[in-house]
Amino acid sequence: MAGQKQSAAGSVESGMTIRIGSSVGAFTRDEWDALAGTSRSGGGTAYNPFVSYDFLCVLEESGCAVPRTGWQGHHIRLENAKGDLVGAVPCYLKSHSRGEYVFDHGWADAFERAGGRYYPKLQGSVPFTPATGPRLLVSSGADAVSLRQALAAGLSAVADRLGVSSAHVTFAEPADMTALEAAGYLKRTDQQFHFFNDGYASYDDFLATLASRKRKALKRERRVALAEGVEIDWLTGSDLTESVWDDFFAFYMNTGSRKWGRPYLNRTFFSLLGERMASDVLLVMARRDGRYVAGAINFIGSDRLFGRNWGCIEEHPFLHFEVCYHQAIDFAIATGLAVVEAGAQGEHKLARGYRPVTTQSAHYIAHAGLRNAISDYLRHERRDVARAAEYLEEHLPFRKDEAASGD
Repeated sequence: MAGQKQSAAGSVESGMTIRIGSSVGAFTRDEWDALAGTSRSGGGTAYNPFVSYDFLCVLEESGCAVPRTGWQGHHIRLENAKGDLVGAVPCYLKSHSRGEYVFDHGWADAFERAGGRYYPKLQGSVPFTPATGPRLLVSSGADAVSLRQALAAGLSAVADRLGVSSAHVTFAEPADMTALEAAGYLKRTDQQFHFFNDGYASYDDFLATLASRKRKALKRERRVALAEGVEIDWLTGSDLTESVWDDFFAFYMNTGSRKWGRPYLNRTFFSLLGERMASDVLLVMARRDGRYVAGAINFIGSDRLFGRNWGCIEEHPFLHFEVCYHQAIDFAIATGLAVVEAGAQGEHKLARGYRPVTTQSAHYIAHAGLRNAISDYLRHERRDVARAAEYLEEHLPFRKDEAASGD
């Protein structure tokens, strides 16, 4: 793979050295997946497809996450005194804030109005993917706490050495947040909605936990969605032919162009995904009169289903809810998955049995004045997010004796 350059970026504590890889190809698959816990050989770590070597390579090789699109690979490689790889961060030098789902456009505008330069910035994340997962990747069996601390310190040191405004780690797991906050990063929170499978044997078992009025509304909604001869197919593995990808890409472009203006993923991305990760993908496709008219792409982890993109070429009442949310619940129950993560935002998911969940990100801001202003803003924002979560918990659609259950 082209562009697999590495460069030294200095030392951190305990004799550790940080190097920068311009693409994920600067690592071997075994190196990366061992750190990310995504090795096919297992090892007891929860599998998150988005931090796998294959997924990140597909984003780069397809041309979706490359310098031309504002995602310049700047992947952090942490080596010990012997030169052994002991940690990594999927990281990009960004020239904009698109495709991140943690919105800092206001920070950029304010800083630039004051004469500062917000871009480029460092972004520790998985491009175009609002799903919590490991970001400070460390060797199993090692001193994980110390290695995460070294990565947190190393990332901010790289930002300082480059002279960029900031470094951001988005949709981070709690263990990563602990290290990042200890290193002085600012904490930011937001909200998503997830479905928790309480060991249900069927969708009807799940419905039985809802208040009667909500239960009836969802039954009607599902009937209406399929009323015009619409049928649903679950496609994964060898089902994912190029013809199927052609159909789904047409849906994705039609809906994405209207909703976002310029969708992030290209047709090559989906072909490469089908070649390398077909068993990790579930397409929920809606068929009418012998042809597909809508669909949603999901990714399958070890214990959860991650809902991502939806699109259609025909509009049908409630079909979006059926394909994206109800069918995801059906699949999770049928396959024993514990959680469905339905992507970013969307309080409408609450009425369909999804619960509010707090997500976290961490932000290193180099400029003291900007840092102080953002710190004050985030303090108020965290309070508002917490209050919103409390309010939403009080308005869950579950029967009162069920409302306290969940993750």
